[in-house]
Amino acid sequence: MPQAGLSPARPDAVATVRSMSIWAWSLIGIGVSVVVYALFVLALVIAGRRESARALAGFIPDCIVLCSRLLRDSRVPRRKKLLLVALAGYLALPFDLVPDFIPVAGQLDDVIIAALVLRSFLRGGGEPLVSAHWPGPESTLALVLRLAR
Repeated sequence: MPQAGLSPARPDAVATVRSMSIWAWSLIGIGVSVVVYALFVLALVIAGRRESARALAGFIPDCIVLCSRLLRDSRVPRRKKLLLVALAGYLALPFDLVPDFIPVAGQLDDVIIAALVLRSFLRGGGEPLVSAHWPGPESTLALVLRLAR
């Protein structure tokens, strides 16, 4: 029985949070990720680094375009294409090593996995293909290639 002046616990709110599916939590995580990403881009613009902001804003779309182009290229070995498809599947799944709804850490494991796949792709002789298909700025490509080595 609740004491005077205290409200009873809200079991319906707790049950609602517990019943939220992994997909709902993933959508929340994606929303948080987009907001954090946009804040980083905005911070670069405010700091007067418009070129860096433009590169960061286009990085994820550039990576998506790169992967789709590599998947359609007949010069890319089937094993490497399967690796790219597995990466896309991993990134699309709501559950992974660190859940995406955890800010920063949730995205960090995705970045590490993507970097390992890119590194494997480049070490397998794919650097000319990546360079040929990269849609973004050359400076961003140079950074990606340097980090993947």
